Amino acid sequence: MRIKILILATALLLPMLAGAQAQINTKKFKIGDFTEKTTKIVLSGNDFYDSCLKDEISARWRISPYEFCTLEEFDALKKDQNLYFLLTTKGQFKKETEPGLRFLTLIKGGLDAENGINDMLEIVSMPLSSAEDPSGRELVILPIFIDIIQQYTLDSMEKDINAYGGLANYSINITSTKDMSIIFAEEDLSDRIDDTTKSAMKEKDIEITDEESADEFFTKNASSTLVSYTVYPSDRRIGSYCYKMLIDAQTYELYYFKKHRITKKNGPGFLKEDLLRIMSIR
Repeated sequence: MRIKILILATALLLPMLAGAQAQINTKKFKIGDFTEKTTKIVLSGNDFYDSCLKDEISARWRISPYEFCTLEEFDALKKDQNLYFLLTTKGQFKKETEPGLRFLTLIKGGLDAENGINDMLEIVSMPLSSAEDPSGRELVILPIFIDIIQQYTLDSMEKDINAYGGLANYSINITSTKDMSIIFAEEDLSDRIDDTTKSAMKEKDIEITDEESADEFFTKNASSTLVSYTVYPSDRRIGSYCYKMLIDAQTYELYYFKKHRITKKNGPGFLKEDLLRIMSIR
């Protein structure tokens, strides 16, 4: 009789144990301690960029304790599961012969770090600029990305759907932009965007300007205004990716985030299909 009871009790407990194990393995659970742990801000070794990063982190980082560290210190500390790290990385895609893009990446320390950064738990990675020939716009966008990374981390701690859905989840925000101004830098548009499409954009009160003028909307914190930002390798290499974003210039909220592989047919920049989707809301 005791044996039967033990077997029955075990059978009843198995779903509960499995559920608990599943919860422990979720990303939400793994980063649940983020706000209580220290985030190490890893300096790149580039004095000018690091100075900008220090200034922006000091002004904007708010969701966890933080400390600055060098790349050498990161290498020594990366196995510590009680630490998180924000660092600038270079990303190389499958069909690339060398890294084409720089990212601002937030990861968690742990024993898997022994195998390299790629095996560490990534919370979020924001495409920052071309790896070899950055345009300079990344310095304008840096404080914005710091805010987006923090908000995404908090959202991921709240729901697993946010943690696993990635930044593309924020594209649903585009449905609420009917009454907002939208500014596109000409350089952020695909070379295949024709005059007919540009005329249609103008009719929808979507403005096309140059990069410098577009970035002024960011620096002035223009209200109710979305501004474009794209990231792709400076040599526009086939097989790499182009990332496309629309960001609120005042609140720094992400309203559109999408990427596409660069091919002979589809070069970098917002494609016609992106623009049609954005215009359809207006």
